Amino acid sequence: MGNLFSDKYDDHFYSSKKDEEEQKKKEQQPVEETPEEREERELRELTYDRSSKRKRILIIGGVVLLVLGVSIALWLRYFHPYIVSEERGVILKVQSEGTILKTYEVQMISEKYIADTVRAYKSGFEFTIKSDSLAAKASRLQSTGRRVTVKYEEFKGMLPWRGETNRFATDIIADGEY
Repeated sequence: MGNLFSDKYDDHFYSSKKDEEEQKKKEQQPVEETPEEREERELRELTYDRSSKRKRILIIGGVVLLVLGVSIALWLRYFHPYIVSEERGVILKVQSEGTILKTYEVQMISEKYIADTVRAYKSGFEFTIKSDSLAAKASRLQSTGRRVTVKYEEFKGMLPWRGETNRFATDIIADGEY
């Protein structure tokens, strides 16, 4: 019985031993160069290839600029306040929210809404308090019903672990305190 895997057709994907031997013979023969070819070859060998270095510098520079641009955009959106202001009113509600990272969410009726009796407003001024001491002060002032001035910073973006609003109280001053 003959070999099951042999066929009569040439396999173009694998070279035969004869082809390998012919290739080795060609490689062993000296290559004749003309003086012009020799000069070009020597010039190529001596010349420093700057195009690959330029490409590498451009790619690294582009990546650095991209990372820097994204970092600045994120910092401006989430960590740099674009509004620093104050609001006057009466604190309605102070509540602690969050499962793992606790923040205090505060609802306040602004003084401009209290003064306007013609229009009905559906919501007041909401902000977040990060510190426990400021939240305790807001809680005390809520129970008294005194008018307060809230100094706050407002950010363009909101991060989920920083509270539900993009306004963060930095200080709460009751009327009569300075």
